[in-house]
Amino acid sequence: MKKDVLNRYDRDRDGNILIDVAAEKVEELYSDFDRSAPYIRRDLDPELVDYLIGCARELGNESFTISFTLAQPPDEAGLSRIRGSVNNFFLYLVEVEQQKVRQMVRRSLILFCIGFAILSISVWVNRWLGPDRTVVAHVFAEGLIVAAWVSLWEALASFLIDWFPCLRNIKLYKRLAAVQPVFRSGPEVSGDAALQPAASDRGPQAP
Repeated sequence: MKKDVLNRYDRDRDGNILIDVAAEKVEELYSDFDRSAPYIRRDLDPELVDYLIGCARELGNESFTISFTLAQPPDEAGLSRIRGSVNNFFLYLVEVEQQKVRQMVRRSLILFCIGFAILSISVWVNRWLGPDRTVVAHVFAEGLIVAAWVSLWEALASFLIDWFPCLRNIKLYKRLAAVQPVFRSGPEVSGDAALQPAASDRGPQAP
């Protein structure tokens, strides 16, 4: 299966896999919410981002680069700004995921402290009530124990399970941020073409 996936992509002279993207003009690589912003500060098009992430995810640990085929390529200064914007955008996604990890760690610590406090209170309540207690007192004491263990389990589950997808995303985004995109002219890109893979049978399909 892995070999079939790799066969969908071309490779450059150094053997790196090429993630091909074709567009009519540079503006199609960016979100159109603010066309007055320079390339270096404008958000990348969401469809492009999803396509690049999907390709990088299925390629796993294989080395790759991004190849943009533009029917109307800009000058060298413009290409340099595009490279910088791709790098900056994925570094921004790294920061977002790192913030999520920090929030998860903070949440786990808070839940752990709450659970430990409730557990301590439940121990004290059980000692204070003694063996002779009413049904209501027994339910209350048992409820404290259940609440303590639920809080402690949530803290442990968040710490051991929830943050691993974020760590995988951080690694993936760092790889994409480190890529130096290459550019090619492509007269075959039609004037009404939307952002799309350079070849329809290569890699995940961008809308």
